[in-house]
Amino acid sequence: MSPEKLVRMANQIALALEPRGHAEAVTSVAQHINDFWEPRMRKQFFQLLDQGNAGFRPVVLEAAPAIRRPAEAA
Repeated sequence: MSPEKLVRMANQIALALEPRGHAEAVTSVAQHINDFWEPRMRKQFFQLLDQGNAGFRPVVLEAAPAIRRPAEAA
């Protein structure tokens, strides 16, 4: 998936959840990504984060510590 599309998807999730209030949006973004994004998508998400902000909304950045980082293959 292109980095732009992944960032856009994460930001769309955040935009949809932000009306719930900041704390709930942060929790809900992490929960949604954990529940619905496959490991390859989450791996790419963390690669983008590790390179810098990449254009993620603040709610997505705050949710990142609660998102499961896929295990690296041995």
